Amino acid sequence: MVTIGRATVRDADPAVLYRILRLRTQVFVHEQRIVDEEEIDGRDLEDTTTLFWVEENGEVLATLRLLQDDVPAHVGRVATAQQARGRGLAADLVRAALDHAGTDVAISAQAYLEGWYGRFGFVRTGENYLEAGMDHVPMLFTRP
Repeated sequence: MVTIGRATVRDADPAVLYRILRLRTQVFVHEQRIVDEEEIDGRDLEDTTTLFWVEENGEVLATLRLLQDDVPAHVGRVATAQQARGRGLAADLVRAALDHAGTDVAISAQAYLEGWYGRFGFVRTGENYLEAGMDHVPMLFTRP
């Protein structure tokens, strides 16, 4: 059974937190080769950060984090395990994060995903730029 979880680092089960960080490392460090930025950057520890994840049979298959230290809030670290891609799990998490945020939400999207984030109502707010050596685009979801 697939479930969506949500917690701060302080409230997260340590085993789930480990699986979230392992998945992010797998996707961002090993697959995408992002090595010029710290994956574990300290932002997860902030009281205003909420982690979201999809779990199935004890495995974390997708995750993202919502930073709410400012308005707009910010979605980031969206990652899905290779074997779980194409199932709509990340989409479920994006919708959950948008519902939870209760405010406008920004994202620094990898440029090739601009259309995908557009499905949720995110719109481009500026020019492309490089982040972690990859083409990104700033986007904003405006709460109706």
